[in-house]
Amino acid sequence: MRAPIYLDYAATTPVDPRVLDAMLPYLREDFGNPSSVHVFGRRAEKALEQARRTVAAILNCAPDEVVFTGCGSEADNLALRGLALAERERRGANHLVTTPIEHEAVLATAHQLRDHYGFELTELPVDEAGRVAPEDVARALRPDTALVAVMFANNEIGTVQPIAEIAALCRERGVALHTDAVQAASQLDVDVQALGVTTLALGAHKFYGPKGVGALYVRAGAALLPAQTGGAQERGRRAGTQNVPYIVGLAEALRITAEERAAHNARFLALRERVIQGVLGAIPEARLTGHRTGRLPNHASFVFRGVNGNDLLMHLDLAGVAASSGSACKTGDPRPSSVLLALGLPPEWALGSLRVTVGRGTTTADVDRLLAVLPGLVARLRAEQMAPA
Repeated sequence: MRAPIYLDYAATTPVDPRVLDAMLPYLREDFGNPSSVHVFGRRAEKALEQARRTVAAILNCAPDEVVFTGCGSEADNLALRGLALAERERRGANHLVTTPIEHEAVLATAHQLRDHYGFELTELPVDEAGRVAPEDVARALRPDTALVAVMFANNEIGTVQPIAEIAALCRERGVALHTDAVQAASQLDVDVQALGVTTLALGAHKFYGPKGVGALYVRAGAALLPAQTGGAQERGRRAGTQNVPYIVGLAEALRITAEERAAHNARFLALRERVIQGVLGAIPEARLTGHRTGRLPNHASFVFRGVNGNDLLMHLDLAGVAASSGSACKTGDPRPSSVLLALGLPPEWALGSLRVTVGRGTTTADVDRLLAVLPGLVARLRAEQMAPA
């Protein structure tokens, strides 16, 4: 049997061997606690602060504006809860603005702030391509708006948002803007000065770093109440002994990604277009979801009428193709994706979703193998659906 092929790079990526090489010394000989004053601690602290400087250089910010976290979801949680509670304490702000297509790390946190902390919440509409209109953001802003949260690029449909334009509107009104860039950072420039955001979340495993480590950019002067209390690590913004080897891995992965982005993106784009044209050309009643061109270079997502996405994933897996029906956090859920419903898709379409994401290890042969098996599987599942019980 042929080895299975991996087309789910939006869910996670393999650790780059260069990243693993950078991490290993801090799992072995330089294992000290970076808060310790002896030589072992000082070596770990030096690595930690070098990693911070590396991340800061790529984000175009000061090192002390970088907070290391346990993952991208934690970074999102810290930003939303920390900004919202601090702004309510500082100026009585009690209103949040977000969108219905955010990652659950943002959306569930916003709902918790509404349901358990008494914040008012506005969820902005998106168009059929999943884009937020900046003018809708402007209309939603109020004197008591604590923060706006709009993701940079959507993990399920790949659509890229006009973050710099939204940020400019927020700055004019003195409102903080958080963006979840966890999916975007593998392919888009995350220069926080160009974007103009207040906070920005990263997760290392989306750009060939290790799972279990993330980072949050916090603009100097932004009030942020820590969600995790205890020690004074991360300048009091995130308590807990820093995971030095993983933080080193995050920084090295982000450095490599930034240096090699243009070359990888050009290849991703060619593979993505091969997927999109092949799927839409071979399968009737198939639609691309998300923006046709304003999407991540490696990301193709579809819905197929009359097909159950989870069944399709199972059959693809049996055929040796690993893909997704959307967010890896939602795969297996029998309900239609809330993101796809927000685009205006009816349930009979939204249930039949497929996300194909290519990566550094993807070849043209991998894409062609997907295109060889997918039309037959969709036809088979439709026939089974139509068959009398």
